[in-house]
Amino acid sequence: MLKLKHVGELYNMQVYTDTGEYFGDIEEAILSMTKVFGWRIKATKDSFLTKVLGGAKGVIVPHQLVKAIGDVMIISKAAIPSYEEKEEVVEE
Repeated sequence: MLKLKHVGELYNMQVYTDTGEYFGDIEEAILSMTKVFGWRIKATKDSFLTKVLGGAKGVIVPHQLVKAIGDVMIISKAAIPSYEEKEEVVEE
């Protein structure tokens, strides 16, 4: 059975990746005409976003990457901003 929710009910809802990592909290829905285009997720203390983004406040996740919405929102791990750890180059 399909359960409907008002967009306003989702604000401050926790967001997790499909691998189980806490990603952040929903801050805002981005609407295009009458459809949800994406979600602005804020980086909160101890969230994965804070670790990856450092000083940034959050990211926008396209709605296509949302897998489920219930008590929490589950998003695809493809929404995780890519980053590379600095590698030390050793010259001989």
